Amino acid sequence: MTESQPRISKAVIPAAGLGTRFLPATKATPKEMLPVVDKPAIQYVVEEAVSAGLDDVLMVTGRNKRPLEDHFDRNYELESALQRKGDGDRLAKVQQSSDLATMHYVRQGDPRGLGHAVLCAAPHVGDEPFAVLLGDDLIDPRDPLLARMVEAQEEHGGSVIALMEVAPEQIHLYGCAAVEGTGESDLVKVTGLVEKPDRADAPSTYAIIGRYVLDPSIFAILRKTEPGRGGEIQLTDALQQLAADEKVGGPVHGVVFKGRRYDTGDRGDYLRAIVRLACEREDLGPDFRAWLRRYVAEEM
Repeated sequence: MTESQPRISKAVIPAAGLGTRFLPATKATPKEMLPVVDKPAIQYVVEEAVSAGLDDVLMVTGRNKRPLEDHFDRNYELESALQRKGDGDRLAKVQQSSDLATMHYVRQGDPRGLGHAVLCAAPHVGDEPFAVLLGDDLIDPRDPLLARMVEAQEEHGGSVIALMEVAPEQIHLYGCAAVEGTGESDLVKVTGLVEKPDRADAPSTYAIIGRYVLDPSIFAILRKTEPGRGGEIQLTDALQQLAADEKVGGPVHGVVFKGRRYDTGDRGDYLRAIVRLACEREDLGPDFRAWLRRYVAEEM
């Protein structure tokens, strides 16, 4: 990290989506508040940011997202009730979410895509590099992806995106990166990006997953970026401009992630994420795994 480059401390979490794939559960409940075992998905994401040293968190919300703010605020009535009961364990869990980070909120009045959501963060972020974490991807805390991305950005400057190799038949579901090798085994230089390409047109099988560390020059590009695929302002399109011209905002690198990732973006993967995390819990795992074995044996 150079003396002129500020230490990354801010994280942006876009959370304005309608969650239509989880209807009717998300008719009145934000998808980010759906529980993954016994914590809402959004809390895992905030905990990840804090673990990487980013304790200034801006959440980009929309209509009907007030429960997100309530979750990270104090609930004095509930806390008092738990204190009177002498239930210290649950009290600690309730207070944990409100003590995690310094939380800020801004509304994305018109949901115009991820690029637009990131642009909503410009007044808060200012002229500093910052992280973006998408709530559909939960990264296991034993695999510190974001901390590695922050380290790469501080060493090389510019922007850093998270990449994961996927099967060729799945690449059309993701943004895709063209890459060149570097001297580091888990780091590549990104030379091009395309949003959800057809399999035949994909430059690689490196898919972009929901973690970014961005140079603030991205804001000027996003302001000029026309709506792309799906009629939305795509963050991938803006990053493509950065990758094509390092003079704009430095290079774009990718950290190749091979760790544990829990995709809560669709119903099937959401259920699988819950099962995997429950199986690994010390308090739930032994009994749950034993039941799961019996259930699978009976079904087979």
